[in-house]
Amino acid sequence: MDYLFIALLAFVPLAIGSALAGASPVIVFFLAALAIVPLAKYIGEATEELAVRTTPVLGGLLSATFGNAAELIIGVFALKAGLIEVVKASITGSIIGNLLFVLGLAMFAGGLRRDKQSFNRTGILAQSTALFVATIALIVPAIYFQSVEQPRAVAVFSLLVSLMLLCMYGASLFFSLHTHKHLYLNQVGRIEPRWSAARAGATLAVATVAVAWVSDILVNAIEPLIAGLGWSYLFVGVIVVAIVGNAAEHTSAVIVAWKNRMDIALQISIGSATQIVLVVAPVLVLLGAPLGQPMNLIFSTLELVAMVLAVLIVNFVVQDGESNWLEGLQLLVAYAIMAIAFFLHP
Repeated sequence: MDYLFIALLAFVPLAIGSALAGASPVIVFFLAALAIVPLAKYIGEATEELAVRTTPVLGGLLSATFGNAAELIIGVFALKAGLIEVVKASITGSIIGNLLFVLGLAMFAGGLRRDKQSFNRTGILAQSTALFVATIALIVPAIYFQSVEQPRAVAVFSLLVSLMLLCMYGASLFFSLHTHKHLYLNQVGRIEPRWSAARAGATLAVATVAVAWVSDILVNAIEPLIAGLGWSYLFVGVIVVAIVGNAAEHTSAVIVAWKNRMDIALQISIGSATQIVLVVAPVLVLLGAPLGQPMNLIFSTLELVAMVLAVLIVNFVVQDGESNWLEGLQLLVAYAIMAIAFFLHP
């Protein structure tokens, strides 16, 4: 597996070189997408090396935060380029991708070696409930827009909701790190760090800078790609950009689930989806005005339905505190159905 990602690093100079040489935007886009995958993986691996020196909840939070670094960076460049539809679609794709695709892969991979995997039901339900409440904050602006079709009022409402989401994220951190940290301590001491702190920090810094560079290339190729292949902004944002931006979660969650650490896998996938709603979305809304690209929280009906269904499905799956490969496969099938709907959507 490590050799594969090392080989994929070759796409970094290829993507940069093709962009500088003026190659076909379609080629540049896919080279940049492939280049982000190993970079996001090394962000995740460096984060895990730093995380094992802390508590499991901090480890999960670090993995989710830096896994979302690629998503946030891509979102900022897309927002700056005026691709607001792609930005919103990537938020939707990150939520359903983390909950259905990433968690589905993790449960399927971990379940192949065991009859079942157990996790802390109380702690995970607290996270999933917080995610459901946060998702409501994305539904209300759309309903509000239907009754008050005033752009300025919608913009102000989106800003206020964004500030409330950031406050809610702070409260969730206080819950998991202070008042109820005992719910997340069952995995302490199982892994020893393999890298030095200096190596992990340097890898994290270099990979993050490289992701920013390649993300700029990726975003600049989106519009020509859509014109050339006939794909919609919705499909590119929800599926393609979201998968690329969340490659770190894909890898980290599956690896820890394979090692029978489903608590951490759930913290990464559900925690990452929660941070998309509570941090990435509001931060992008707040950055919209300074970047000259005002953005609101009005999502399409298909996007809202997909997000709500993904949250509800995961809440049902984690109710019993156990998982198996079939539940993972069911999540993957649900994701595939949604992906087909977004692909066929005009």
